Amino acid sequence: MRDLNRMTFAVAFLSVITLCGCQDLVPHDAPALLLPRFQRSEIVGLVAGFGTTFAALPDLVVMPRRRSSVGMNPRMAAIMGVFQILWVYYGLLISSRPVVAWNAVAVLINLLSVAMYRHFVRQERAKEQKALKSRPATQRN
Repeated sequence: MRDLNRMTFAVAFLSVITLCGCQDLVPHDAPALLLPRFQRSEIVGLVAGFGTTFAALPDLVVMPRRRSSVGMNPRMAAIMGVFQILWVYYGLLISSRPVVAWNAVAVLINLLSVAMYRHFVRQERAKEQKALKSRPATQRN
């Protein structure tokens, strides 16, 4: 649990440092972000972003069905989250709607996955503790 808290702090710290170090965070063509005129490259970007963003969705769907965190790696989700935040930042720098949109959704999916993982890990530990307490003293080795 301490490792997960350290990892969460490291991700947040790196994200804040990255965002504070940039002087060019404001998009150059803000009206174009609100009134889009899509180009072919943006349409390809939207389609590609859809696929890569929702690749992590099966884990998010399966975990509540199983009611277990088995098979999910929170480190991978944390690493992906850091780089997806960087992709959002990059998308703002180059004023790319597809990059910003899909990576913002991907960050949300990763946050939900990690939150669900933590929830089920706590439940599993509580069940283990309860099972250990309910055993007779002779079987607790």
